[in-house]
Amino acid sequence: MGFNTGVTDWRGLTVWLVGASTGIGRATASALHARGAKVVVSARNQAALDAFVAQHPGAIALRLDASNPAAVAAAASSLIAQHGLDRVMYCAGHYAEQRATAYNLAEMVKHQQVNYLGALYLLDAVLPHLLARAKTRADGLGHISLVSSVAGFSGLPKSLAYGPTKAALINLAETLYMDLQDAGVGVSVINPGFVETPLTAQNDFKMPALLTPEQAASAILQGWADGDFDIHFPKRFTRWLKFMRLLPYRLYFPLTRKFTGL
Repeated sequence: MGFNTGVTDWRGLTVWLVGASTGIGRATASALHARGAKVVVSARNQAALDAFVAQHPGAIALRLDASNPAAVAAAASSLIAQHGLDRVMYCAGHYAEQRATAYNLAEMVKHQQVNYLGALYLLDAVLPHLLARAKTRADGLGHISLVSSVAGFSGLPKSLAYGPTKAALINLAETLYMDLQDAGVGVSVINPGFVETPLTAQNDFKMPALLTPEQAASAILQGWADGDFDIHFPKRFTRWLKFMRLLPYRLYFPLTRKFTGL
């Protein structure tokens, strides 16, 4: 049994994906559109959003800078008034590798603004609606998904700026689930391994078990169908990382150095 109400029939459901101009967000939006959902895509890149709508008739483009709380509030208010809202997925992300020996405060802050604070702004904008929805529609399909990363499982080299924001999202999702499960709003956290996106294109090392965005989207939809809380993939990779975070530090630190070469 899943933690949330599973969904396989997306017809009639309005799904808002914030951070959907490329990568996992775009591929997931495309997969949802193919299954009959009313898809709303948001990002800063208007041209990419317009291209998505042109390729997916009936989809809605809503340009948005997720790090701007007033813009997020205005977009949510407009969307809910015009189309309603059943499910939301926060997949906006920023990544630049960083080590403490080359500490960059501006990058640390930018990661926080996009990866974490943007999720808080979105929650502030949609939670009242989703809670009210649950009181009038007891279908259990109101849902919040936060896209984190396996980089949030535990500390990793070169992830000084990125990793802590993803760890925060995991903790946030866990707490949201406990607070909202009895209120009729589902919650899931999505923890991908390596996926071919503009973010991972920056990496200069071999990425194990690398997936396409379409494979990632398929895993996400399967997780939603199963009602999973923790949607992680590919499991042949993520299960090893989950195991490693259970190790004592005297083992974790040397093993991480060995596997990463850093």
